[in-house]
Amino acid sequence: MEPNFFDSVYQVARLIPAGRVTSYGAIASYLGTKGSSRMVGYAMQASTAADPPVPAHRVVNRQGLLTAKFHFGGGLMQELLESEGVEVKEDQVQNFKEVFWDPAIELAL
Repeated sequence: MEPNFFDSVYQVARLIPAGRVTSYGAIASYLGTKGSSRMVGYAMQASTAADPPVPAHRVVNRQGLLTAKFHFGGGLMQELLESEGVEVKEDQVQNFKEVFWDPAIELAL
C-alpha cells in the first residue's frame, strides 16, 4: 500500500537529525509538492498520534520561527530544540542557515 501524504511527511521528518531543523516548505518540496507547506504543517499538527514518534519540534517555518509552538503547549518546542543544542531566542532559531537540514540535499541519492 502506498503511504498517504502525512505518512510521507512523517518518514522525512523522522530523518531530521537531533540538533538540526528543517522547514515545512523544504519537506513539501522534497516530496514533489512544493506548494503544500501548509499541508506539511497540518501533518505536523496531527503527528502526536504517529507511531513511531515524529520529531515535529524540528520543523519550523522558512525563516526559522517556531510558528507551531502553541501546539506544543508553552515553551516545550523551544525546550526540546535547546535540549538538542539548537539555540532559540524570541521564538527564532539562531544560526538558522548552519542548523538547517534540507532533505533535497541530505537525502539525495
